[in-house]
Amino acid sequence: MSSNAHRSELGDFLRARRTALSPAMVGLPGSGGRRRVKGLRREEVALLASISTDYYTRLEQGRRRASAPVLDAIARILRLDHDERAYLFELSGKDAARPRRPVAQQVQPQLRRLLDDLATVPAVVLGRRTDILAWNQMAAALVTDFGRIPERQRNFVRLIFTDPAMRRLYADWRDIAPSGVAQLRMEAARDPDDPRLMELVGELSVRDPDFRRWWGAHNVAVGGMGTKLLRHPVAGDLTLDWSSLVCATDPGQRLITWTADPGTPSHDGLRLLAS
Repeated sequence: MSSNAHRSELGDFLRARRTALSPAMVGLPGSGGRRRVKGLRREEVALLASISTDYYTRLEQGRRRASAPVLDAIARILRLDHDERAYLFELSGKDAARPRRPVAQQVQPQLRRLLDDLATVPAVVLGRRTDILAWNQMAAALVTDFGRIPERQRNFVRLIFTDPAMRRLYADWRDIAPSGVAQLRMEAARDPDDPRLMELVGELSVRDPDFRRWWGAHNVAVGGMGTKLLRHPVAGDLTLDWSSLVCATDPGQRLITWTADPGTPSHDGLRLLAS
């Protein structure tokens, strides 16, 4: 089969697979009215795959070649079985082997010791994709017991969108949530082929309409410092300054701390938690 024939068959195959799925089957909300297009729209597949609609459209039209991680994301979204996935990769001229998996990050020993020494300061270590690599007892008391969360789901942005307790904790949730999405956008720029990141974005896009909208806005940010308003069930209302320190030996790890001015009610609240 010629290259042009491959691209034409690829487009036909993708269209057939997406028209066989309904929005409800992939967790998308219904539009509330009659849909003009049978099955999933191109923009819906693109959204769940964390790529632009233009990118996916050109892929269906045979005017664009996709990387293996993008193909793998599309295969997951379209619910392709093993043979269909292999066929998708064959038409795309790619090896159907699974895409690379990043080596799991381990918290740097120096950061681990620093966490343990911060007896009155809540602190966590975030890795790639805002994965939570480590935390101290104060962070668990302030935010949540991270140890109860399965390791694969232990991601800060994921918790912001999926944990109702986190929404109640952050009084300024509608400010911090889009900021978290913007940080993930920056992560995607650094490593666009990261399959764990694509999986995270796909999951949150399905589960939360706000995430879908903010992800589609393409805003980017690198968190450095700021102020958060928390409504803690024990310590009450807290106004805390947060800072982000990048690890010198692994720039992919950041130490996040929460502090308050001495003599303020928020400082007293942190002392209460420490006790």
